[in-house]
Amino acid sequence: MIEGIIVQTLVKGSVYALLALGFALIFGVARVLQLSHTAFYMLAAFGIYTFADLLGLSPVVSIILSIVITTGLGLLVYKLFIDRVREHHVTVMLITLAVAMVFQELMLIFFTGQYRSAPAFVTGYWEILGVKVAFQNMLVFVGAGVVLLITWALLSKTRLGIAIRATAQDTEIANLMGINVSMILFTVMGIAAALAAVAGVLVAPTLILEPRMLWPPFVMVMAMITLGGLGSVKGAVVGAFILALVEVLVVFLLPTGAFLKGAFALVVMVIVLIVRPEGLFGVVFEEERL
Repeated sequence: MIEGIIVQTLVKGSVYALLALGFALIFGVARVLQLSHTAFYMLAAFGIYTFADLLGLSPVVSIILSIVITTGLGLLVYKLFIDRVREHHVTVMLITLAVAMVFQELMLIFFTGQYRSAPAFVTGYWEILGVKVAFQNMLVFVGAGVVLLITWALLSKTRLGIAIRATAQDTEIANLMGINVSMILFTVMGIAAALAAVAGVLVAPTLILEPRMLWPPFVMVMAMITLGGLGSVKGAVVGAFILALVEVLVVFLLPTGAFLKGAFALVVMVIVLIVRPEGLFGVVFEEERL
């Protein structure tokens, strides 16, 4: 049982971490809550279904097309709806929530509400510690891990990462230092959309696809970044794996755990916030970001 819990937590937590990381980046740098974030996760998953299943393209081509198109849509949403009103935080929340619902309705029009499934990229399994782990689940974990490492290296080891972190600390000072803040925000939105797309692409073959699939991870992502600390990249990733572990434990240990996992995860978040209102890695004041 313990081996199964570990394996499932790593797989689920890695997908959650990709989603939470993108959301945390947006909030940490732009100070806005982008409520359509998980819609790009849903769009990328349906992209895999469309390209690989309906059009019969190869898995590699399907993955590339899904990620590129979804990232492009994310950038388009930012330029059309967020950029001009980003200083009005409530307006951004309402607009992005409306965008998410529009994407959901468009998917309902094109694909109806019928449940669908994307073809697996790889088949078979590997027995690890007595647990049969599907190659597809291993691909999810390894792929997500590689993307998380690349993102960490980008933020900590490159000039772009320094510019992003400087903008997150103080946009006015970053602008005075010659950093193009508008371009940095545009880039961060693209990175976040790409992370959501990668999560959707990796997990698509393991899920039942339907247009309302964006809402369960939406709730969990909000819980993760709140638990970890708003705007904290490290907190978002840690929070993702904590809540993934809680969900897996509930499913393994309770007879009706599949129906209660989300509720238990949110209870854990509430308990932590009562003890530490700023979250695990959040800050009381605004002197520390990312």
